[in-house]
Amino acid sequence: MAELQQLWVQEVVDSMVKSLERENIWKMQGLMFWCTSASKHCHVPLAQAQALVTSELEKFQDHLARCAMHCNDKAKDSIDAGSKELQVKQQLDGCVTKCVDDHMHLIPTMTKKMKEALLSIGK
Repeated sequence: MAELQQLWVQEVVDSMVKSLERENIWKMQGLMFWCTSASKHCHVPLAQAQALVTSELEKFQDHLARCAMHCNDKAKDSIDAGSKELQVKQQLDGCVTKCVDDHMHLIPTMTKKMKEALLSIGK
């Protein structure tokens, strides 16, 4: 179950990144290419954009990893308390699924925030 959740998150995040690249990053790359050689700061907006996307994705991954670690801790505590393995596995799967569902709902807001920030960088 956790593997399917992981694939789902990966697909949605990949799609988001591709959309950001198409709609924002590639335009910045094109502007940087046409930027005159007299300016040494042509690369700055693109570097800022890449740093922004990287930072937001790292935060998202960190939040999701912390949630999954919480699930693992609960499962270990259940095993230590004498719960049966099947019951603990079901509890862990349910907890991980909830983590993924909760974090998937954050992606549209995160995408909107990044797009707005990228537009302000590109100006």
